[in-house]
Order: sequence, then C-alpha cells, then structure tokens
Amino acid sequence: MIKRFIFISTKELVVGIAIFLVAFLSVFTSRYSRLESSSAILFNEGTHVYLGDNTNLEGLVSCFKKQGLDFNEGNFRWASKLLGWRTFKKGHYFLEDGYSYQEIFSKFALGIQDPVDVVILPGITVDRFANSMASQLSIDSLAIIEQLSDSVFLSELKLSREQLFGRMLPETYSMYWTTNPKAAIERILTHFNTSVIKPYNDRAEELGYSIDDIVTMASIVEWEATLSDEKPIISGLYWNRLKRRMHLQADPTVNYALGERRRLLFKDYTFNHPFNTYVNYGLPPGAITNPSLSTIQATLYPEQHNYLYMVANPEGGHVFTRTFKEHQVESEKWRIWLQRQYRIKRQREAAESANI
Repeated sequence: MIKRFIFISTKELVVGIAIFLVAFLSVFTSRYSRLESSSAILFNEGTHVYLGDNTNLEGLVSCFKKQGLDFNEGNFRWASKLLGWRTFKKGHYFLEDGYSYQEIFSKFALGIQDPVDVVILPGITVDRFANSMASQLSIDSLAIIEQLSDSVFLSELKLSREQLFGRMLPETYSMYWTTNPKAAIERILTHFNTSVIKPYNDRAEELGYSIDDIVTMASIVEWEATLSDEKPIISGLYWNRLKRRMHLQADPTVNYALGERRRLLFKDYTFNHPFNTYVNYGLPPGAITNPSLSTIQATLYPEQHNYLYMVANPEGGHVFTRTFKEHQVESEKWRIWLQRQYRIKRQREAAESANI
C-alpha cells in the first residue's frame, strides 16, 4: 500500500509540474508576444508628445495621461520593469500607429526625437523673432537675443548684429525641439548660404555691392512694399537714388532708428541716428529686418525705370513719380485723402458716442 501511495504521488507531481510548465510557458509566451507586438500600444491619431525634461517612468506615465493617451498603465509599468528602461530623455516625439513596448520605451530612453517645423516670418523685429523661436523650440527668447548679440559669435562670423539678423531667412525649417540657440541660428545661416550667397553672390558683385549690402537694401524694401508686385519697382527706385548720390530717404530706416513702426512726424526725419537715411548718405550700417527670398531677388533684379519718388495710395500700394514736382502733386492727393479718412473716423466715433 505504501509503494502504491508513493507511485500515485509521483505521478500527480509529474502531472502538476507539466501543467505548471504549460501555464508558465503560456503566460510567458503571451507576455513576451506583448513585448514584441507592434500593437502593444496604439496611437490611432498622430500624437505629439513633449517631455520638458529628462524624466523617470512616473514622469512618462504622467505625461501620457496629461496627453489623454489611451494605454494600459499596468502593462506599461510591467513592460518597463521587465525591459529595464528607467529614464527617458527630454524632447519632442511624434507617435502614430502601433508600437511594441520595446520600441516605445527605447524611443524615449534613447531620445530618438522627431523634428518640428519652425516657421520664420519676413519683416519682423529681433524681439518678435526671439519670441517666435521660443514658442516653437524649447529655448528661452532671451537666449536667442543674447546669441544674436554675442560678440564672440559675431566675431567668428565677421558680421554685425544687424547683418546677422538680416540673414535669418524666412522659411519653414525642420529642427529638433531641443536645438539650442546657437545651433538654431547656424541652421538658418546654412540655409541662407545655400539659398542666397551661393546662387546670388556673383550678381551682387556685378551690381557693385556685397551680399550684406543687398540684404540691407532688401530689408528696407521688405518694410516699404505692401504689395509683392511693387518690390522690384521700389528696389529700382532706391537704387536710382543711390546712383544719383541722393539721400535714400527711406521711412523704414527712421522707424528702425526710433525703435517703433508708426506714422512719422516731421521732427522724426531729423533724428540723429546712424540708420536714419534722411540725414546720412548711402545704405544704413545693416539690415533693419529679415527680408524674404523674393524681396532679396527683387533687390538683386530691380525694375529698370526712372522713378525717384513714391507716395502711398488708398489701394495699399504706391504712386511712383520721376520728378519732385510730380511727387508734390501726388503727395497732396494722399494728404487730402488721409484728412478725409480722419474726418470720417471722427464723425463715426461721435455718432457711436451719441448712441451710447
């Protein structure tokens, strides 16, 4: 009887072990397949995830929750522990479709970022440029301004602050979100070199000017031209003035000297400043803004004409004239139109006040 009891217990033990192994292998296989499955965690719609700092698993889970991502937190934590991923890098990550746990954790842990589009607009100020860059990258606007003014950096480039900013060519750039200020500016300079210096340096020399001179003139045209079609006309007008040794008399340079864009007063034109082209001959010392490529091209290839003067018109453009006498006539028309608009505005405001 004792021998029979031992035999049965051994058999049952073997069966039990077999069942345990099958169950274990089943669970192991199931979990392993989840680790390697390309659909372990799904992102049905493209999702941008920003990690503001290097973080741990808790920080990553918290970030996913704040983004409203649909994921199994228990499985997520289990996979992280099993795979050994503990720290995750700051950056921008674009997630779409499905990932295995190995893929998702390694992406964040190794900092395999996805670039972002950085848009630079034409005709902006340094402050607006810095604020725009800071809103699109993980950098401080003050750091951008400091980089544009860094004496060592400017010395290496052999550029002034204004010349450097003039080269911040408007475009949509692909950059990593964690790009630092210097690298971001160098990225833009590389594009400027490819898009402006290489194709147009010979043309600039043909005109008798440097690339920076061209950019300086283009920056004036950028602020002056409301209509794209007028860019080559305005460019030609300013080149005509320089050829005749006239003062450039470009209102945008006075605005730059004053530090604000507004309607100018008579006293503003006498403001003593290196950039005021009403009191200084020739081009100002540098660009007053960052001109677009189309404006630079219009400056390099101006329309050939004999215009020397221009005045704004009600349509948002300009009336161009060859003589000062013609200019006076058109200026008077503009003055009368403006007075009429001010009068209409005052009458409307008075009527609105009366109805309150």
